[in-house]
Amino acid sequence: MLNNVRIAAVAVDTQPGNLSDNLRKIAYWTKKAAAAGANLILFQELSLSGFIPNHPTGDHDKWVREALQVGRKIAEPVNGPAVRQLSQIAAESEVLISAGMFEDAGNVLHNTQVLVGGKGLLGSWRKMHVPMYEMPFYCGGGVPDVVDTPLGRVGVNICFDVLLPESTRLLAVKNAEIALFPFAADPPPVTPQGWANWASLPIRSRCAENGIYGVACNYVGTVTCAGVSQSFPGGGIIVDPRGQIMTEWTAASGEPGMLISDLSAEVLREARAEPEYLYRFRRPELYGSLANIS
Repeated sequence: MLNNVRIAAVAVDTQPGNLSDNLRKIAYWTKKAAAAGANLILFQELSLSGFIPNHPTGDHDKWVREALQVGRKIAEPVNGPAVRQLSQIAAESEVLISAGMFEDAGNVLHNTQVLVGGKGLLGSWRKMHVPMYEMPFYCGGGVPDVVDTPLGRVGVNICFDVLLPESTRLLAVKNAEIALFPFAADPPPVTPQGWANWASLPIRSRCAENGIYGVACNYVGTVTCAGVSQSFPGGGIIVDPRGQIMTEWTAASGEPGMLISDLSAEVLREARAEPEYLYRFRRPELYGSLANIS
């Protein structure tokens, strides 16, 4: 990991199917973060494509058919024009950008987070654990990778994945140093603090368990599609390798906002040298029964 990495987490109010405006907003916040010295900017889950709301109250059959058509229409492959345009935004500000999208994988769709630099795609991660309300739209992904970047080794867990300890451990066994945690969640009360009350414990736990930095941001604003709307409060948190909160969200509920924090390679080394560094004590030879399928 680079000695010092300045990282930004941004919640931006993008809309499903409005790629040009979504890219405009991402470009605006990228420039703002870069002007503040950020080297890497994390945007929330499905920030590039827009999140399709999934809490219908009327005719469920009509809704799911229409919403599925929208999902298929807005999905793109990770080597498609949306990611190329995102890479161009990264090139203009000389930063790395991570954003989320509906991925067209041919016969199925995935909820995918990409990481790009000025020269193109650096990595992509598919949401592994798909919660019930989202199951109509995309399939679960495979084992996540960790990519070497000029800033350090970066991996991603998407939203619901973070709630399951195995998700981040899959990154840790590949020596991740920075984990990006993009969310789209609206736990009650639908406020940034409500989101933090729900999300901060698992985020802090994943970081402490694995000795990694964690950077999280949550969707913001009201999204509308197929006659259904859903509102997200925003929110974000940056956590150190000991599981301690470094930076907390200050933007108003429902408003776009940004966190910025400096990650230190020295702090990472110190945390991994302490007696409480939990990853050191793992015993994989004991855990075989955890993978048994019955």
